Amino acid sequence: MDEMKTVVKFGTDGWRGIIADDFTYANVRVAAAAIANYVLEHEDASAGVCIGYDTRFGSRSFAKIVAEVMSGAGIPVALAVEITPTPALSFAVRERKAAGGVMITSSHNPAEWNGVKYKASYGGSGKPSIMTAIEGYLGKPLRKAEAPAAVETVDFAPEYIAAIARFVDLEAIRASGYKFLIDCMYGAGRGVVAGIFAKAGVPFVEMRNEINPAFPGINPEPILPHIHATQLAVVAEKCDAGMITDGDADRIGAVDEHGNVVDAHKIFAVILKWLLERKKWPGDVTRAFNTTKMLDRICAKYGRTLHEHGIGFKYVCDLMLEKDILIGGEESGGIGISRHLPERDGMLNSLLLANVMADEKKTLGELVAALQEEFGEHQYGRIDMHIDEALKQSAIARAKAGVADIAGLKVLRVETMDGIKFFLENPDCASKPNAAETWLLLRASGTEPLLRVYCESCSVESVEKVLKAAESFVMQGSAA
Repeated sequence: MDEMKTVVKFGTDGWRGIIADDFTYANVRVAAAAIANYVLEHEDASAGVCIGYDTRFGSRSFAKIVAEVMSGAGIPVALAVEITPTPALSFAVRERKAAGGVMITSSHNPAEWNGVKYKASYGGSGKPSIMTAIEGYLGKPLRKAEAPAAVETVDFAPEYIAAIARFVDLEAIRASGYKFLIDCMYGAGRGVVAGIFAKAGVPFVEMRNEINPAFPGINPEPILPHIHATQLAVVAEKCDAGMITDGDADRIGAVDEHGNVVDAHKIFAVILKWLLERKKWPGDVTRAFNTTKMLDRICAKYGRTLHEHGIGFKYVCDLMLEKDILIGGEESGGIGISRHLPERDGMLNSLLLANVMADEKKTLGELVAALQEEFGEHQYGRIDMHIDEALKQSAIARAKAGVADIAGLKVLRVETMDGIKFFLENPDCASKPNAAETWLLLRASGTEPLLRVYCESCSVESVEKVLKAAESFVMQGSAA
């Protein structure tokens, strides 16, 4: 059991591993036992747990293992009858007033990965204190109930689908005449938005909606290069926008009518402006440390408080539970609206983008152009550097020691909320009206030999220049 404890480790949302290497039936039982112990000690276990699973290899079998462990401990189980998106599982947890939920998924990771996510009773990711408590039960014995609790198979989809369909104006979307491409990336979002559009009479094309646990040729992450096929399909099918959801459908990506990628920052900004201007719903806004500062400008215009926080949706969820938060999000496409759930939801956000287009009578490309015109041009880029631990640590140490300039641009100030962020003096932006600040962020992964480098500036060329210089800066340590 001690050996198992070193393998299973709960992070922000749960635990993930490589199938048949460390993600095995035995280790899934260890993870499930820790969750069961937590539920027995800290929640109303009689309320039961909801268990869902995605399209990955073995997900259904792993979900059944979790159900067996929970039932054996005397915790009633509602087990998904079929493939379920993560937001639908979270919605079921809250609506059924369950003690919690377990989702078998590895989200956007490559095909060889799978994972166990825990969802708290409020219908969102477990707070850090909850995840720490669960991890504390790893390797500890789980008492057996005198008799196993009931395991009920449930279709979690209908109530969830009805809820997100009610959240938007489907008649306005239909009347707009816009046509949409829906890319499911072989994931759990298959048929959800498509089904809503089909019922409402909204023109659409759905792609990569078959079950294929190999995710052929891609990782199910709605960013380049994995959405190149989406870009081509939007143009070929003469669509006005393309919406993309990741493996478990809690994140969103998008492509405009010309096949241009619309990053998560622009998606967030488009939805935010519409919520503030059209809906006028109350509440503050949150954004992660590595997201666009265009959001700050939008909040300033509409007099809304903006909360900047660390990287990870757990911070959004925490704030939604503590304060009156309208919307919050992160760089990777996770955007949550508290009136729905304290949870990321790629399918709801797909519907919201369509609603914004209908209300504003603009294609997705036109909406983004209007944002850039009003709030200044903001361009963004990210590179993931898979480097050894020594080089990663060297780069961080040198960055912390102080840097005078990057790409010939003077460092004006440094922020260290989550990683090391340099704000740069950029003459290329000085001539542009209302230009974006230029900043560069270095953030080392705590679990992998990976360094992520983020940049925002006033032009694509400027972003590329700064990212290239940052890459060279990181690699300088290899010669040491």
